[in-house]
Amino acid sequence: MNLDKDLSPSLDLATSEPTTSPTEATGELAQIVAQVQEIADRDRADPLALLLLLRTLEQIHREIQQGYFQSALPNSRQSLFALLRDIEENGGWPYIQRWKLQKLLANLPESEQLQSEWQNLDRNRQ
Repeated sequence: MNLDKDLSPSLDLATSEPTTSPTEATGELAQIVAQVQEIADRDRADPLALLLLLRTLEQIHREIQQGYFQSALPNSRQSLFALLRDIEENGGWPYIQRWKLQKLLANLPESEQLQSEWQNLDRNRQ
């Protein structure tokens, strides 16, 4: 996967409008999704490679959310309403959830002992 590729649509500086149509962007995203899925499939038995992939996706998510998305938020009530309606109709806010260490430990054979040790540590910190 080429992480150096600029995922944002190019802007026409005279109009500040994206020059990539939604259809073109959808096609580009479909290609990127296919590449990411190929990488995940290829590395399915390598937890470190998969962890790197997940970390990279999370970093990209954070950069888009905190940079491009926040600066692109609407500045009129109508536009904001349209965005909120789209979020409601099409599945809410995008979020990449981090696993808690306890959920990972549940998959290990000796997990019961480790889980109780983690719970004891949590109780002692509180």
